[in-house]
Amino acid sequence: MARPKSSEHALRRDEILDRAALCFARSGYPGTGMAEIAAASGTSKARLYHYYPAKQAILFDLLDRYTLRLLAVVAQYQHPAPGCDPDGRSALHGLIRGLLGEYQSSASRHVVLLHDTRFLGDAQRGLILQRQRDMVSAVKHLLHRAYPNRLRPDNQAAVTMLLFGMINWTFTWLRPDGAMSYAGFAEEVIQTLDRGFA
Repeated sequence: MARPKSSEHALRRDEILDRAALCFARSGYPGTGMAEIAAASGTSKARLYHYYPAKQAILFDLLDRYTLRLLAVVAQYQHPAPGCDPDGRSALHGLIRGLLGEYQSSASRHVVLLHDTRFLGDAQRGLILQRQRDMVSAVKHLLHRAYPNRLRPDNQAAVTMLLFGMINWTFTWLRPDGAMSYAGFAEEVIQTLDRGFA
């Protein structure tokens, strides 16, 4: 009978994923080798294979866990408490704050999600892409609840992607120690949605 994995094993796996995300974000998936991930993780290449049989297994575990975390953030706001906000704006505002908070703490994972999903096998890539579509669908629904007179069948996809366009690429320019924090930027996005630039 196989021995159960220890909690130390799980913590070590988390650490490897953290380091791998940084390596992939810096050098891209094709430009990162197992030796680089092992060195960044403070272990040997042989020891790294004890945790993951191949580099693609690391990529999938990283994206699998990250997309589940993003869906968990979305799930918190899909069904707000009754009476919280009849038009759904508080749910959408909470989601924007929640996603940007997650993006701030997971910037390297977000880079990998946006750039390296294509290197997964067909079934794994299909799973990650479906989760991304589920997120887009949930955000579209929340936008419609928040602004029922603004979203129509002919513009709802464009408006949804406009929101993602505002928040998805923050890792390229928004720095936690910069002039604006992620929390501050969330409020700017919310204000822009609610009032426009006028």
